[in-house]
Amino acid sequence: MNTHSPSNALTALKTRLEALDRAGGHRVGAGAHKERDDVFAPVAAGVLHDLYAAAPADAVAVNAFGLGMALAVAGGRPIVWGLHEMMAQEAGRPHGPGLHEMGLSPRDLLLVRTRDVQTLLAVGEEALRSPAVGAVLLSAWGEARAFNLTASRRLALAAETGGGTLFLARAGALPCPSAAETRWSVASCASEPLEGGAPGRPSFSSTLLRRRDGGATGTWIMEWDREQRIFRPPSPLSGGVVPLAAQRPAAAPGAAGRRAA
Repeated sequence: MNTHSPSNALTALKTRLEALDRAGGHRVGAGAHKERDDVFAPVAAGVLHDLYAAAPADAVAVNAFGLGMALAVAGGRPIVWGLHEMMAQEAGRPHGPGLHEMGLSPRDLLLVRTRDVQTLLAVGEEALRSPAVGAVLLSAWGEARAFNLTASRRLALAAETGGGTLFLARAGALPCPSAAETRWSVASCASEPLEGGAPGRPSFSSTLLRRRDGGATGTWIMEWDREQRIFRPPSPLSGGVVPLAAQRPAAAPGAAGRRAA
């Protein structure tokens, strides 16, 4: 939905969601969701997760990471991506071939572009209330008063109501208190080349900064596997299995902010 007017964006979204609800949603492929025993298995569904770009230059990485997370937990249901126009201007607009490389097809995704954060949050609430939606990604740039504790609680409640999972991806902003189940800092990193020197899979340095239940945190280097739609540790060309990076304490508070500055 390539529209900027708040009323038009919400009206168009409601129309699409009503059609999905009547159809009972659709599956996007048998491999879209797997029960798996990896570092991201504890990422709960039906809740809010905060994703922050480690630095402004990592805006593309945090969006791609959010898309991967959404695909992994959507359970074959459609994904709604709400894109703040400022994020699009700073980090670039979605590119068809790039989405394809992530394993997304047009039928996987409902894209809603918004000019302001308030409309972006409204899009998130509306989408999360639909049981046909598997996951929602909201991408925003910069600090905004609208991203407050009350707004995050409303989003978390909407996720609980509809059963979808929300990933709130932000760049050019410092972490702030929220009702999120987990909080992540995401940066891009060099990928491992494939056989014959072919470009490697998208690779991310993902730091779990906080878990609501107080569980362990840590940093992992992970690749996105588009065929399996999962994150996994980088594998050597020999095909051997590389163990997960050892968990280590998250960066000290304020470190992400200093890097962003």
